[in-house]
Amino acid sequence: MKMLQIYPEKCVGCKLCELACSFSHFEEFNPSISFITNANFQDEPFFFVSIACFQCEEPYCMEICPAKALKRNEETKAIIINKDRCVGCKMCTLACPFGNITFLERDGVSAKCDLCDGDPKCVKICPTEAIQYCEISTGDFPKKKMFSEIVKEAYRGKTSDQL
Repeated sequence: MKMLQIYPEKCVGCKLCELACSFSHFEEFNPSISFITNANFQDEPFFFVSIACFQCEEPYCMEICPAKALKRNEETKAIIINKDRCVGCKMCTLACPFGNITFLERDGVSAKCDLCDGDPKCVKICPTEAIQYCEISTGDFPKKKMFSEIVKEAYRGKTSDQL
């Protein structure tokens, strides 16, 4: 199975991933509508990390959706939001423990990383290879879970102004 792998130690905070994502989905360079976020943490040591949907093995977003608008793409294993079924209730945004689902005010629907149908543009544009789309085994899931816990702790109690 292929998934996005994030390597914070390689990230330089250029935010090209955000621009590539917004352009590939909306044909505009606008980080506020990107499905990947490049956050900076001003702790010691200062570091950057790109964060996108983890395509959870047990996706709470998919389970809670009253309109059944979220489904797993069997080919890419990405959780996909069917915009035609989405009723704009934002339940999926609340259910995601990592905040990786966006509500698009302009469209009135939720949206998230769909792995660009198996060809992630954020990966192609990343100059330092801090984002990679590679095969992982189920043995890698504990490592992904550990990384997500680290990111969750770093975000805990911080406002968007502090990131």
